[in-house]
Amino acid sequence: MKSHCKYLLILLVSFVWFTSCSEYNKILKGSDYDLKFEKAIEYYEKNQCYRTLPLLDELMSYFRMTNKGEEVYYYYAKTQFCMGDYYLAGYYFKRFVKNFPQSSKAEECAFNAAMCMMRNSPDYYLDQSDSYNAIDEFQLFMSKYPNSPWVDSCNTLVKDLRSRLEKKSFEKAKLYFKMEKYRSAVIAFKSALSEFPDTRFKEDILFLALKSNYLYAENSVITKKVERFEETIKSYHNFVDSFRNSNYFREAENYYFSSLKELEKLKSESNGI
Repeated sequence: MKSHCKYLLILLVSFVWFTSCSEYNKILKGSDYDLKFEKAIEYYEKNQCYRTLPLLDELMSYFRMTNKGEEVYYYYAKTQFCMGDYYLAGYYFKRFVKNFPQSSKAEECAFNAAMCMMRNSPDYYLDQSDSYNAIDEFQLFMSKYPNSPWVDSCNTLVKDLRSRLEKKSFEKAKLYFKMEKYRSAVIAFKSALSEFPDTRFKEDILFLALKSNYLYAENSVITKKVERFEETIKSYHNFVDSFRNSNYFREAENYYFSSLKELEKLKSESNGI
């Protein structure tokens, strides 16, 4: 009995699927463009965007110079977003704002254009060009629509994107340190602090910059050691001025006193000559 019911259910599902496909193909191949538009919206609202897109592809050119052109364009952009093609969706959202600047949907499309860039932003360890573009787009949106209900969301998303860029900057500098490229590490740590002065990684950055300076000085040629140990001492003061109670303090102090000793030794040797 259970097997029989299961078989009937499979037949019913297959029949519904076949009927649905037949109806869709009939609409797609037909010449009733108003019906195509009506069904495209219906499919979109049911989250069947794979069906919506072919219909709207055709309707984009058919309704372009008509009163329906704006609505078709709007749903075409939203359908690209629904399909996960954020580059195309972003392009069409931006074009919508340009083509229909007075539309009641222009503000929403401007926000969605920024959201598309946000969606294209990759993990922190990959190229972050899209993250910078998304920040610019959100800031442009807030400048254009300062009273928009999406402003709070924009601020939150910009903060998230900057956090990603901040981590990228820190990890890049740390990688130079791990590779024992201490001069590059010092430059990268300075750059990270310059771009993100309130970074959550500030303690680690200042300490690793100090350590990088020390190791760079230690491995330098004699003629450069004085200058570089003096830089190490400056790095130490930068660190302790901000994080005197840091867990790194004792190690930092060791680099400081070692640098003083090295400087004293180098100056004594220089005077002896």
